[in-house]
Amino acid sequence: MKYFFATLFLFSLLTIQARAQAPGYLSLQHKRWDAYWVTSHADAGNTYGVYHFRKSIILAVKPVSFIIHVSADNRYKLYVNGALVSLGPARGDTYYWNYETVDIAPYLAPGKNVIAATVWNDAGYRPEAQITLRTAFIVQGDSLAEEILNTDTSWHCVRDKGYQPLTGIGYNTYYVAGPGEIVDMHDAVKNFASIDLDDSKWPSAQILDHGKPKGMADAFGWMLVPSSIPQMELTPQRIQLLRKAEGISVPPGFPAAKTAITIPANTTVNLLLDQTYLTSAYVTLNFSNGKDAGISIGYAEALFDSLKKYGPRKANRNDVDGKDFAGRKDSLISDGSTGQSFTTLYWRTYRYVRLHIQTKNDPLTLDDIYGTFTGYPFKQNAVFNTNDAEIKKILEIGWRTARLDAMETYMDCPYYEQLQYVGDTRIQALISYYNSGDDRLARNAINLMDHSRIAEGLTLSRHPSYSPQIISTFSLWYIGMLHDYWMYRPDSDFVKDKLQGVRDVLNFFDKYQQPDGSLKNVPYWTFADWVSWNYGMPPIGKNGNSCLLDLQLLWAYQQAAEMEARLGMPEYAAIYRKKATQLKQTIQNKYWVAARMLYADTEDKSSFSQHVNSLAILTGVVSAADIKAVCKNILADTSLMQCTIYFKYYMHQALIKGGLGNDYVSWLGIWRDNIKMGLTTWAEISDLVHNRSDCHAWGASPNIEFYRTVLGIDSYSPGFSKIKIEPHLGALTSAGGEIPHPDGKVKVVYVEEGGRWKINISLPLKTSGVLIWKAKRYLLKAGENSFIL
Repeated sequence: MKYFFATLFLFSLLTIQARAQAPGYLSLQHKRWDAYWVTSHADAGNTYGVYHFRKSIILAVKPVSFIIHVSADNRYKLYVNGALVSLGPARGDTYYWNYETVDIAPYLAPGKNVIAATVWNDAGYRPEAQITLRTAFIVQGDSLAEEILNTDTSWHCVRDKGYQPLTGIGYNTYYVAGPGEIVDMHDAVKNFASIDLDDSKWPSAQILDHGKPKGMADAFGWMLVPSSIPQMELTPQRIQLLRKAEGISVPPGFPAAKTAITIPANTTVNLLLDQTYLTSAYVTLNFSNGKDAGISIGYAEALFDSLKKYGPRKANRNDVDGKDFAGRKDSLISDGSTGQSFTTLYWRTYRYVRLHIQTKNDPLTLDDIYGTFTGYPFKQNAVFNTNDAEIKKILEIGWRTARLDAMETYMDCPYYEQLQYVGDTRIQALISYYNSGDDRLARNAINLMDHSRIAEGLTLSRHPSYSPQIISTFSLWYIGMLHDYWMYRPDSDFVKDKLQGVRDVLNFFDKYQQPDGSLKNVPYWTFADWVSWNYGMPPIGKNGNSCLLDLQLLWAYQQAAEMEARLGMPEYAAIYRKKATQLKQTIQNKYWVAARMLYADTEDKSSFSQHVNSLAILTGVVSAADIKAVCKNILADTSLMQCTIYFKYYMHQALIKGGLGNDYVSWLGIWRDNIKMGLTTWAEISDLVHNRSDCHAWGASPNIEFYRTVLGIDSYSPGFSKIKIEPHLGALTSAGGEIPHPDGKVKVVYVEEGGRWKINISLPLKTSGVLIWKAKRYLLKAGENSFIL
């Protein structure tokens, strides 16, 4: 598959242009497609398999435009004349099954052209995030000229018998990200996308049913909708270092430069490669000769201390000596020919790659190994100007973490789960707004969560997910995420459309409120944070109450009331305000402990946490007279249950609201610990030795707060139409930067000279704002604003 990434940079551009130019783009969303869903002949469709589809067409001239719409179950890679042109479909569910739109004209030529696709079905081994019905593939031409490519029996299809699934990662943990691949090159289909391949003996594809868009009476399980996100980025990425070599002497330059290595016959070799930072990429291995040699490619975020003795315990992520390697693997068997090539069907996440090779009676040559980075095509459009190297490092790691946890959906982690959880996604979306300004993945996430709601009103905790899971508290964070979108993006119609879902969520919780408004015995998983509570659930008192759950509900009522008042029904706003007022007073009466100047976790008043007291501040339960004392105790009282790196997002907001924002940089101890331990992305939890995932973007909140808190740039009105500038510079004497804004950019510069500050603020057109500096307010206009204070 050496041609696999021949044209890496046209994907997103061609997809966007094709959607804009396609005459049939809208009509195909409302009528039955002429194209059929097709599959392999006599295949049941519910077992593991890799399939190749092909069709040849003759063109008199090279077309200016040639737009097609493509989808598959589970996934496809589409090629035109050997060049990869599209991957997909973007993950969704059967009620909203995505198709991709692409203009393949740049890859076509006069004369014979071959359009080919690899389609695979992981079946029972599928990732948890992969919803599926059966193996299927569909192509629909946008207009009459392109309908020559409509899938029907004119397409040929063959199963690739060289592929089998490879399960397991070598240690016991929650892993649901899909199988690796065993590929026996003796049986694999070679050069299936080549224009020169003779496919005359391939069977015709088998028809299932016409493609049908969402909204028709019958959609044969897949209700087709156009994907709302661009194609993923694909960028070549060399693996940087060889850390260990056993059984062979390796030439200089490998693997950072293309360097051939010949492994003698009847030899066992182990090579440990180091990307030097965590990445997600399609991995390509090119090799020659070595008949019947076995090649294992393993992928790991980090190496382990003795797995047998300690289990999956990790020390410094840079250390390799005396460590165990374990992780997801692919396995190859060479057929002895020259020019063999393997590229993973789906991307892999790794810092370390281990090659374990056993040759038989024929030497094997490794011609090359490299990765092709992939991810949602976010661009870093925010700038933080500082001479502080530590701040730069924190922002660099945070952005890498955010990028690796963003593909066709946001994900909790790229290695183990690849699932879009509401609690994680709320923070990730804000990172996107502040750092990129691209809100398409956030809109997609909100849509998916809205689609996931069950009859009881709750959203699922994660979606898409083959197995439904409900974290009832995450439905309350969903309301917060929608409120965030409303405040930062000028898209009120989108938010208004989601208000019925908000009502349904709150109606669910209303059923569990007691006469005083407090929640009791809320069902499902009430996860809050990965601390030493019962599976992350906050303590429940003897009467079934929890302060943290009451506070989350209070916050949701407050946010829902604001949205209803501006966009929805005033009657709901009044109801929610009334409920919030009652609940606020109940929380004060039930959980406040004046002697400790803290709120207890339960009415039993036997335990306390940073979590509860942080939300008490953010919801306005804490009085102005007590807020300083509560903040002090949150920081100083070590008997409180401490927030992990995830929930520190909320704790930091509370402390800032309490007037301590100038200390923000001093609160980043866990992020400094990550750096000291050699992590290049932020870990899932604060226990870095026993941490599972080394990449969780719910910990990347500094990529929000360095802009929102330190530089002080925040939304002051829905849609970011008004801008608040309230910096918390702490010990910095010079700082500046900019963030993307729906109407342009917001830029700030702060320089201290001779005890006074020179402040320059630039706001986009159509906006206004306010500068808050040492408790004084200064009005800001669109354009340039300068102060000496």
